[in-house]
Parts: sequence; structure tokens; C-alpha cells
Amino acid sequence: MTTGLRLAGMLLRLGIELARGLWRLRAFPRLSAQQRQAAVRAWSLRMLGATRMRLQVLGRPHEGACLMAPNHVSWLDIMALNAAHPTRFVSKAEVRQWPVLGRLVAGAGTLFIERGRARDAMRVMHDMAQCLRNGEHVSVFPEGTTSDGTHVLPLHANLFQAALSADTPVQPVLLRYVDHATGAPSRAPAYVGEDTVMDTLRLIAAGAPLRVVVHYLPALRGQDRRQLAAAVHEALSRALQEPVPAAR
Repeated sequence: MTTGLRLAGMLLRLGIELARGLWRLRAFPRLSAQQRQAAVRAWSLRMLGATRMRLQVLGRPHEGACLMAPNHVSWLDIMALNAAHPTRFVSKAEVRQWPVLGRLVAGAGTLFIERGRARDAMRVMHDMAQCLRNGEHVSVFPEGTTSDGTHVLPLHANLFQAALSADTPVQPVLLRYVDHATGAPSRAPAYVGEDTVMDTLRLIAAGAPLRVVVHYLPALRGQDRRQLAAAVHEALSRALQEPVPAAR
């Protein structure tokens, strides 16, 4: 099959899943928290499937309230993390304005932050801490932007304050996109610099099927947000050097 045909098929499946997601969103107010999580996980798995992506989960998410700290590579990261274990996300406010996907992300309970506004950062930090006190999992991308997945960028220490305020651990989560058959790293899904969603989809369509690896590392505690940021960065960087296990 040619790249063009693969891309057309991917776009068709993605369109169908986005429409299904919007339809399902209408029922969310009537669903229990468990039912909403199941719906988000099922939809996220289908979205990954629409992009020729398989999911591999290593480790386990921390039981009980926890601040998840994944590295950030692609616009697909949220789908990958929700497919493994649905959580509340903290995202830049611009995402809310994205066509269709913005409504779906907002409907899943995402907390939006206006970057560069100290007062809004304080508001979101308070909301994050409250979610953690309520026993939820909250995910934030502490790099603040995406990388190509070959290294971990410096982390914003202030994003760990919510975990300290709520007295909950922080769990580093490593995301890697690899060739499904060989385990070799793939840059195709990377959403960096001037890359667009269509650029990533073309690259994904042109190559072999991929696998996204969601690796839950041991949860960490600290007395200081800079100490936590350093510990999370070290854990992610160390895990990134390990070979990707074969798919089962």
C-alpha cells in the first residue's frame, strides 16, 4: 500500500474516532468516574490504532493519589497515557481552542493554564493540589515543551509544588516511540518546532507500524521542588538509556 493510501485511511479513521468521541462526550455528565475513565481509555486506544500505533506498558501506575511527570514528545502523548491509565492533565490553554480535539480534551477534565501569567499558574497549582487531595492522578509535562524523544529537556520545578502541597508522590513516566518490529527509536511522531500534525501523520504513514512505550518508573518523594525536579530528570534520563523490551 502506498503512503498516500495509508495516510488517507488514517485520516478517515481519525475523523470517525473524533466524531465518536464528541458523541460519547454528550453522555459524560451521566457517567460515573469509573465509566468516564473506561470511555476515555477505550477512545484513546482507538485513536492510537488509527495512527498505526500499538501500546506497550511497562511498570505500573502508583496506587492512590499521584502527580505523574512524563516526558513530552508528541501530540499523541495524551492519547498514549490515557490508553495506559486515564488521568487528569494539565495543558496549555491554547489546546482548548484546537478544533474538535480541544473539546474532547476539555471534556476529559483537563486543567488549562495560561502560560506566562503568574496568577493563573497559582490558580492551576491550587486546582492540581486539590485533585491530588481528592485521590486523583494528575499528569503534567514538566519539560514545558516537546523534544524529539532522544533526551529529556530541563524540567520546570514549580510544577512539582502541587505534589508537595498535597503531600503526594511524583511518578516519572517515560514515553518512547519505536518501530514495532525492531524496537528502534522513531522520530516520526515527534511534534517539535515547526512540525505540524499533518507532518507527523505523513511520516507515520510512510514508515512501518510503530509502538508507543509507556514506562511507569518508581514514584519519588522530596522535601523541595527543585530536588524533586532533579530526581525526576535523572530517573527519566537513566531509563531512556535502557533498551526497549521486545513487544509481547
